[in-house]
Amino acid sequence: MNIFLRSYLHVGLAALGLLLLASCASNANNGPYNVSSEGGDIRLMLNGFDPVAYQVSSKHIRGLATIKAEHDGVTYRFENEANKETFLKEPDRFAPEYGGFCANGIIYGIPWGGDGDTWKIINGKLYIFGGQQSKNYFVMAEAANLKLADQYWQAEVKASAALFQRYKRLIFRVPHYQSGSQLEAEFKQSSTTKQ
Repeated sequence: MNIFLRSYLHVGLAALGLLLLASCASNANNGPYNVSSEGGDIRLMLNGFDPVAYQVSSKHIRGLATIKAEHDGVTYRFENEANKETFLKEPDRFAPEYGGFCANGIIYGIPWGGDGDTWKIINGKLYIFGGQQSKNYFVMAEAANLKLADQYWQAEVKASAALFQRYKRLIFRVPHYQSGSQLEAEFKQSSTTKQ
């Protein structure tokens, strides 16, 4: 084997090992969550949006850093004390599905992205998307995509280290994978068909 090829192979394997260790360390306790860090909240869900407001007010509203609660190792912020109490009574009702990752990514087994300002309530549950296009692509075949996302979340993503899972599925694509351009063409076709 060529010495340069062997060197690249060793570097690649070492990088993969470090990536795996880093992703496992970041996911040591509570499954993958799409968290950010702000102020003293280092595992902040929904970029600080109030999880109850989505359903109660039908809006995405920023929570206050002074009104917060922890659930399953992550921090949620709330607009008011009433929303905080509502959340604490039924956290699984208000916490976002798929750890707050983009629901459209989860149909491909890829925990990535998810913005608290792009969302939809489906069957009484909060789903987050990585932007309006991701939401459009997801809802154009909503029932089928929910089924796929639930399947991949349970089988692969839920108990995984998110970073490792992401790179695994970016390299080893699911059989039904579609690129952004393929999804956009399908979306345009479905939009013209509905008119």
